[in-house]
Amino acid sequence: MGDVLAGIHATWEFDTDSVLIRFERGIRTPRLFQSLRERRIPYAALSSVTLTPGKRGTVVLHAVPRPGADPLLEAAAGQLKESSDPYRLVLPAERETLAEYYADELRAVLGPEASRPADGFLVTAPEAPMHFKAYDGRAGFDGSLVSFRWFWTGASSAKWKAGDQAFPVADLGGVEWRSPEAFEGYLRLVPRGTDAGAPAPDAAPGAAQPSVGRAQPDQDPAAVVFGLGYGPVHESLPFAAAVLESVRRTQSVPVATAPVPVGGARRDPADIAERMHHLGDLHQAGLVTDAEYSAKKAELLAEL
Repeated sequence: MGDVLAGIHATWEFDTDSVLIRFERGIRTPRLFQSLRERRIPYAALSSVTLTPGKRGTVVLHAVPRPGADPLLEAAAGQLKESSDPYRLVLPAERETLAEYYADELRAVLGPEASRPADGFLVTAPEAPMHFKAYDGRAGFDGSLVSFRWFWTGASSAKWKAGDQAFPVADLGGVEWRSPEAFEGYLRLVPRGTDAGAPAPDAAPGAAQPSVGRAQPDQDPAAVVFGLGYGPVHESLPFAAAVLESVRRTQSVPVATAPVPVGGARRDPADIAERMHHLGDLHQAGLVTDAEYSAKKAELLAEL
């Protein structure tokens, strides 16, 4: 098509095989859009196109993606608010005729596979490296390894005893993301071969479900929990999508047996001193035994 359609918060640039969505960076633009910046959506990733009335004198052009085509929406599992849907372009009502023209143009390029789920991701995931601050730790992803480093102020004793964690994506089978805008949000890494569980009877279609038989997220070293100001959607969801895309891409890689503790390389002595100080606080508070204290202290000293 080779045309440009500018709306509120975003501009769609139409190419021969895809549409490039560029998001604005204004203060009224949803923070998720600002974080994504731009996304190229192949027409092969779309299932349908709708044009509907919006709020306060607007119309909404909505390019609906095929199930399984976009890692961002797969990670979101139906939890995104309508206003944060990156596939919605809001335009002034006076541009409805122009929007209808582009809706028809998009419908014309949809192929016969549009009605079927995608066999794999067709939309590029956000790029690593990435990191964000959760309530109980800092999550990082370098493209092949997910790491969790616990905070003394938020991590449970179970996580603190387990120590900082690192998970090769080859060992993972998926990601559970529960929106921080819901009660008890979290991001949990699911080991390969683990059943994430069936949806609850009253759950919304596509909603993330907690893993059956696993510890609560605040006790699980394979999960970080969110809170007020921690793990916001615009940081934790792109992170989850990037990990999920990498997991799917490496599904054929042989699986290792267990998560690998952080600490293979020498660490900053100041960091070790800080950890030993926190360990002493835990010991003094009675949260770790004498034996656990001695063993963990020896591990930390060995890293120097």
